[in-house]
Formats: sequence, C-alpha cells, structure tokens
Amino acid sequence: MTTDRKPPECWLTDMDGVLVKEGMAIPGASEFIARLIEKDRPFLVLTNNSIWTPRDLAARLDRSGLKVPEESIWTSALATAAFLSQQTPNGTAYVIGEAGLTTALHDVGYTLTDSKPDYVVVGELRSYSFEAITKAIRLIANGARFIATNPDVTSPSPDGPIPATGSVAAMITAATGATPYFVGKPNPMMFRSAMNRIGAHVLSTVMIGDRMDTDVVAGIEAGLETILVLSGSTQANEVARYPYRPSRVLDSIADVVELV
Repeated sequence: MTTDRKPPECWLTDMDGVLVKEGMAIPGASEFIARLIEKDRPFLVLTNNSIWTPRDLAARLDRSGLKVPEESIWTSALATAAFLSQQTPNGTAYVIGEAGLTTALHDVGYTLTDSKPDYVVVGELRSYSFEAITKAIRLIANGARFIATNPDVTSPSPDGPIPATGSVAAMITAATGATPYFVGKPNPMMFRSAMNRIGAHVLSTVMIGDRMDTDVVAGIEAGLETILVLSGSTQANEVARYPYRPSRVLDSIADVVELV
C-alpha cells in the first residue's frame, strides 16, 4: 500500500468466486457483509452479469445465505446505463438483453426502439435470437453506435459454458467491422461509475476480486487498492505470470473481514 493512501473507507467486491460459488455463500462472506453494514462502510457488490436486476440478484444472494441490500449491487447493465446517460441523455437504443439491461436503460430515461436508434446495446441472454442479431447488424451498418455490457465470451452453467455477451458481440463485429465499446470489467469505467454511486474516493477504496485479468487489472487502472482472493478463478501459482500485482493476495473473503 502506498503512503498516500488512506485507511479503507469504501469497498467494492466481485460476487462470483469471492462471495458465492456454485450458488452457495463462501465461508466468511456473510461476516464480511455484516461487518461492512455494522461499521457503516459504503460498499457495492459488482457483477458483469447483465441479465438480472439488483432486486433479482439480492433475492438470489439471499437464497445463497447472504443478506445484501439491492441498492448495494452494481451490475454491468447499471454501469452501461450510467455511461449512456452521460454520453447521450434520454437517448434511444436497440437492446439485445434481458430485464437487468432493459430496466436499467428505462430508469435513466432511454427509449427502446428498433427504428434508427442512437445505440445498439448487447448484453447477456439465456437464449439468443438470430432475428435480433440480424436486426442489430443492420442497425449498426446504418449508423447506430455499438455498445456491449461486458466482454465475457462465456458464462458458466450446470451443463458447462454457454456463449455470453462477448461471443455475440464478436459475431456482430465480424458482420459489420464495428467494434463495441465494452463498459463492464476489465474496463475501469465500471469501477468509476460504482464509486460515483457511493461517493467513494480513489485513495480510500478497495476492490476485492478473484480474477487477475478483470478484477485486479481494472482495479489497478482505476487507481484502487486491490485484493486478490484465491477462492475463485485465479490460483496462487498463476499470479506471477501477470505483469501487474494486486496489493494483497489472500486465501478467501474470510481473511478480509479483519481489514474492514
């Protein structure tokens, strides 16, 4: 930790692999959330998944054993809506996505349309429509700007990986030559919008994640202290392969509780 940093006041944490795994709370996660609330620390739980609304995710976390207020959840869909609202207030968009994304855009004043939209916005779906992808390709070819909620090419499922936002975006790019602007991790834009949401300062905010190539690199680029936990995607012997380092490497979220 650098000398100009302040004691941690605000906390950002990834969800899958840090707080939950395979639908169950990771040991220490409940205590971590309880400590944040007890000490009145501003915090947000982050996810690149754009399918669910914060209310949906709060209910899913509750079923896994975690009590997280819905206002403490920040998704790539919310970050995308915040970004578009700043870029083109009250704009229009053609959306390939589910309720998490369409609700977020409605809430910032966007109109969803397939007639000359300002943007084509792609997020995750549980089933993709060839017709919708064709429509997106034609709208982009006619001048709509291309946005995607996150670059993840697959999502986990009980039966194995399934195509995610990045895969569909790649198909549209191949057909149009247009590259989307990805708002979610590893774009530090998602962390900056999260910090704006809770009034956090860069020198007193910590990001906790389980992936070196998304959570940690985006946290570093946003200027945050970073904690890598080894309960998810990145293993201890993989850390040295990367040209950047987290501020701390800990076994799991249980080791973070005492730092709050």
